Amino acid sequence: MRSGLDSSRRFPRVPNDRRIAAFAIDFGAASLLSTLGGASAVIPLFILSWYGLRVILVVKNQGQSLGRWALDMKVLDPKFRSMPDLVELTKREALTGCGSLLILLGLVNLSPTNGLILVAPIPLLIDCGLAFLDDEFRQAWHDRIARTVVIQTRRGYSLDIKVKKIVAQLSDRVK
Repeated sequence: MRSGLDSSRRFPRVPNDRRIAAFAIDFGAASLLSTLGGASAVIPLFILSWYGLRVILVVKNQGQSLGRWALDMKVLDPKFRSMPDLVELTKREALTGCGSLLILLGLVNLSPTNGLILVAPIPLLIDCGLAFLDDEFRQAWHDRIARTVVIQTRRGYSLDIKVKKIVAQLSDRVK
């Protein structure tokens, strides 16, 4: 038994590239919302946007954020096989939110003399890098702290499948 998870319970695993894409959708939405208030309000608006998209929306939307809904996955408490509670989601997203905020600050302050963009992704890469090393549950550090897993679900928009179909149709037309 590792990470507090029972290895006899199997969950539909999500490929890491889909998790990255769902994260990018959420990060893009939170970043867009946070930059609408001007440079002085980026940090508080990002924190509010991130919390709204990754905690409040997840509670209201059966374990799915915008990105996870778009790519058919959800967050689950594997012990109870249900959605994590508000405290666990807040712990989970505080870790990813801090790393995401560092990246946003690096992007917002992008200049040839600012090296923040080079070091800003390091905490998030370390956090999420654990998911690449975990073959069994694909848990990142924030998943281990909050005792959650990300699983595939049939509920969602299936954006990745729809994009693949469009690309296939376009490549058929080109031929």
